[in-house]
Amino acid sequence: MGKVIAVCTSERKGIQKTSVPEIKVIEDWGIEGDAHAGKWHRQVSLLSFDKIEDFRARGAEVEDGAFGENLVVQGIDFATLPIGTKFQCNDVVLELTQIGKECHSGCAIFKKMCAMDNFYKKIYEIASYI
Repeated sequence: MGKVIAVCTSERKGIQKTSVPEIKVIEDWGIEGDAHAGKWHRQVSLLSFDKIEDFRARGAEVEDGAFGENLVVQGIDFATLPIGTKFQCNDVVLELTQIGKECHSGCAIFKKMCAMDNFYKKIYEIASYI
């Protein structure tokens, strides 16, 4: 069973997200006010808390949202789950639609985090609110 450790949003793509106290999730859209929300397959970005802790153990000082993730979840290794896996938290159901996302060098997150090590070329998972 997983536990949501942090929820994060940003108004622009390609920047780190900021931890917020709460979010509103809109069906078939994603997180209200987040740059990645919309009618497509990558509405919400998920990152396992353990992945962040691994990165911190390597000497990186990172805050929640530093990798562009919307939800930091403890207790689930998303990369081991098949596409189509569904997750429920209260009345929100997310479906895993993609494993990983390639970093690109023009992104502010890449410049600060991903360029440090290719270890995190595919750092987070993508889901859609169904």
